[in-house]
Amino acid sequence: MKNHPLSRFPAMRMRRLRRTDWSRRLIRETVLSPDDLIWALILKDGDGVREPVEAMPGVCRLSPDEALKAAQEAKALGLPALALFPHTDAEGRTPEGDAALDPDNLMCRTARAIKDAVPEIGLMADVALDPYTDHGHDGLVREGEIVNDETVDVLVRQSVNQARAGFDIIAPSDMMDGRVGAIRAGLDAEGFDHVQIMAYAAKYASAFYGPYREAIGAAGVLKGDKRTYQMDPSNAEEALREVALDLAEGADSVMVKPGMAYLDIVRRVKDAFGAPTFAFQVSGEYAMIKAAAANGWIDGERAMMESLLAFKRAGADGVITYFAPDAARRLGA
Repeated sequence: MKNHPLSRFPAMRMRRLRRTDWSRRLIRETVLSPDDLIWALILKDGDGVREPVEAMPGVCRLSPDEALKAAQEAKALGLPALALFPHTDAEGRTPEGDAALDPDNLMCRTARAIKDAVPEIGLMADVALDPYTDHGHDGLVREGEIVNDETVDVLVRQSVNQARAGFDIIAPSDMMDGRVGAIRAGLDAEGFDHVQIMAYAAKYASAFYGPYREAIGAAGVLKGDKRTYQMDPSNAEEALREVALDLAEGADSVMVKPGMAYLDIVRRVKDAFGAPTFAFQVSGEYAMIKAAAANGWIDGERAMMESLLAFKRAGADGVITYFAPDAARRLGA
């Protein structure tokens, strides 16, 4: 900033521009709208199911018919897209995650129902094996090791399966090396060149995923941890390398996960690449705000909106969040 006389107190009073609501609105640098939000939904088999997730107050596991109602609500609220994640009971899990390739699995049935009734809503499919494996890992396990290339082959088949069901965005969250390029080639070979890939490019081995694992039925299932394929929370330069690789392999957009503890990564990714950049406000972040609000320690609604605005201010083009419908209602008020 140039050292101009007018930039000094008392000639310049910064509070002058903050004094009234209309003035604050005129100079606002960052604006949040429903267009910026993707609503994360947890699915569960059955009919008429709205099963509360204990660790995520206000979030329910939804059967396909209830997810369809959510899609209709999303359309009415102006939300552009839904991100779907499946709950799988222990008896439906196998060492190879076979249900991921079933064309009539929970994800595929729900996608078809939503696309038939609300085709305007974008659908994002989580692609990884952890919702389906009895060991809770995102990939195949061979002699105690999560194997990369064999897992990628399965992820390509899973992605094509999801695209056939009507998903618009394939979002590989597994963090296997080379999976974005393989998925892009697999989708294109099957005529799905129009389907987007949003890569979980910088996904950290985080403590903030706990409530989600309960939500999808993986709590207590995971054997070991995921640090051999998810990123070390200490690293930032590595995130830029991951993003560069995924974009080079054909990712249409990239994601940083978790969000609030990694806003510096969001900013660096956006500045370095200029590509469409998303952040995931994960289950633990959601649960912390909800728990503090329930105890009267914070204003939950204001904290929700402030947290979402922080993602936009950091450079995110959009946010995947469980708060999406609540925030959209607030923004439309």
